[in-house]
Amino acid sequence: ELEARRRQAVSRAVGVTTEIYAARAENAEIWDAEGRRYIDFAAGIAVVNTGHRHPKVLAAVRDQLDRFTHTCHQVVPYESYVHLAERLNAAVPGDFAKKTVFVTTGAEATENAVKIARAATGRAAVIAFAGGFHGRTFMGMSMTGKVVPYKAGFGPMMPEVYHLPFPVALHGVTEEDALAALDRLFKADVDPARVAAFIVEPVQGEGGFYEAPAAFLKELRAIADRHGIVLIADEVQTGFARTGRLFAMERTGVTADLTTMAKGLGGGFPIAAVTGRADLMDAPGAGGLGGTYGGNPLAVAASHAVLDVIAEEGLCARAEALGARLKQRLHSLAGAVPQIADIRGPGFMNAVEFTHPGAGTTAADFTTAVRQRALAKGLILLSCGVYGNVIRFLAPLTIPDAVFGEALDIIEASLR
Repeated sequence: ELEARRRQAVSRAVGVTTEIYAARAENAEIWDAEGRRYIDFAAGIAVVNTGHRHPKVLAAVRDQLDRFTHTCHQVVPYESYVHLAERLNAAVPGDFAKKTVFVTTGAEATENAVKIARAATGRAAVIAFAGGFHGRTFMGMSMTGKVVPYKAGFGPMMPEVYHLPFPVALHGVTEEDALAALDRLFKADVDPARVAAFIVEPVQGEGGFYEAPAAFLKELRAIADRHGIVLIADEVQTGFARTGRLFAMERTGVTADLTTMAKGLGGGFPIAAVTGRADLMDAPGAGGLGGTYGGNPLAVAASHAVLDVIAEEGLCARAEALGARLKQRLHSLAGAVPQIADIRGPGFMNAVEFTHPGAGTTAADFTTAVRQRALAKGLILLSCGVYGNVIRFLAPLTIPDAVFGEALDIIEASLR
């Protein structure tokens, strides 16, 4: 009945992965409108890293609810916004003075990062990567390196956005290939002196959970420095302990000039941010950045609690332990499931990729079958990848061991 109502009332352009209608949720479990329980290995697409309804997050929001819910920080500011900016300035990698601006969505964060880079450099061009995902607004779509479903049918994209191949050894693209493509781009299409920014996910999200090689990022950093280009790290999906570090760039030894974040920051409440070099962040004129709901007081309160929970409960180490257990189980199945082509991902930002045995072609059909089998057994999984042949694992980092073990058994049974 609910599904029939949805089809009647909601645009078909809003695709849904399941026909589960949530009635309540707790930590890593969801109960639907018919009372059936599911283990949640999606976490709202890496949003509730601290679990559904974490008590500390709820307490912080309730406390703020009793004070005020909205003033617009640009009209009547509040201390909690300033304090959260101070915490992010201290936490984001980079041994330099930083400043922060809060917005509401990841797409807004990436858009504002581009605005900041353009204002600071006086340049227009942006270089992104194939397979990258940066949002559904027009600049976000333009930077995203995947046409279907994100760009199809929406007309011309924003100008001065260029794409490079992302180094993925499994698909025959080396670091050298990507750097050679950049060299060709500089020779054939755009003068590096006109490039405002590189934008890169340290681990691609929608693109397939491919980790950017540290050596590649170091070379990209060097090229950016050589030409005065701003390096933007899009940590919207990788941030807040998901990869075993608060930010994935910490694993690489490379420092970005600007870092975008959202998803896991708010623990289920909508908030996003750009944090970066103070001189860059101050480049736009007064009033050039902001938004009516940016840094909403309830979301700010939740974010403070999320940062506390990550530290107090050791969630970076927890991500490493959970990811190791998951990958160990998947590796143990490689002989029995010949479709497994790769098992990867830092911390608990993990994925398994499938190809047809012998042919080596991508196996989107097998991926869908595994996801559907798991759902029938009570486990919510998400797919991703340019070819739709990757299953990504994004359970809350607070998932209890017993529930995690149950999920691993369902994954094994579904794969077999």
